[in-house]
Amino acid sequence: MKTATPVRRIVAIHQPNFFPWLGYFDKLVRCDRFVLLDSVQFPKKGGTWINRVKWLVNGEARWITAPVDRSYHGYREINQICFDERQPWRQALLRTLQDSYRRAQRFSEALSLLEPLVLNPEILVARYNENAIRALLAALKIESSKLHVSSAMAAAGSSNELLIGLTRELDGSAYMCGGGASDYQDDEQFERAGVQMVYQDFRHPTYPQSGATDFVPGLSIVDALMNVGVAGVRSLLGTS
Repeated sequence: MKTATPVRRIVAIHQPNFFPWLGYFDKLVRCDRFVLLDSVQFPKKGGTWINRVKWLVNGEARWITAPVDRSYHGYREINQICFDERQPWRQALLRTLQDSYRRAQRFSEALSLLEPLVLNPEILVARYNENAIRALLAALKIESSKLHVSSAMAAAGSSNELLIGLTRELDGSAYMCGGGASDYQDDEQFERAGVQMVYQDFRHPTYPQSGATDFVPGLSIVDALMNVGVAGVRSLLGTS
């Protein structure tokens, strides 16, 4: 009698990014469980993908930033960070979106999807980003039930220990990491814990990009939606 081969369950873990790039959604497609890592420290200084991303503005990749309240003292987790509500940033962001992409092929279609996500009144950054990610997954017909939030899970620790704990908590047998993972992840520690390392190896697809002389990779999924629409993005991600 043959022994059944264990089913490999791949877990990916990433911070809840602000209107993420295609590579983020590629990881969501490839994994079985995806953890929004909102229970780690928000960087007090410097830029972070949690509240900024790049769009194509006047033919160039430009940072689009949602201001956060940095007036706190000491340590705060990502799930505790609020937007700076003294600034009307949502309306400004929407105007930039409209001005930057109004000539894009799928502008009207994409705007109808993105406008309510941009104007979402949620003040907590992690929840705002999670709402946008879930809505985009629904539009792209990617199963959103695979999403989990680390602050609602029991796993503790830091660095590799936390990643392994979150993977094991979801009965994961493999952990999917991105291109820069070798800088901080210890493959041997994962192996000792019985967790296989799987590398994403994302190859950025190209598509007709309004306003660009040469294709600009690494932009928010907003750019792809504006240029090729929902069906086009599904094709780029291999889910159509």
